[in-house]
Amino acid sequence: MNELYEMIEKKIKESGYPRPISGSDVYDDICDQIEGKENGSYVVLSKFDDDVIFEYHITVMDDEFNLGVLTMRTPEGVFETDFDQ
Repeated sequence: MNELYEMIEKKIKESGYPRPISGSDVYDDICDQIEGKENGSYVVLSKFDDDVIFEYHITVMDDEFNLGVLTMRTPEGVFETDFDQ
């Protein structure tokens, strides 16, 4: 799992996101957001910090999910990364 967390952190940092980030926290947030959802594609908004909104574009499947695009809206600006690339 550490490799997955590191990949999440790397993609977010490459987007220019200016704040400290934990891949584990992002992964856990996604899991919390999609818990109980049926298979399908979703756009999910999450208040990641007091002044930060994460917008996840997620496809939920039986035993897994695919995070396509993550948009991070902060007071410093809007940052986006595509996990499918």
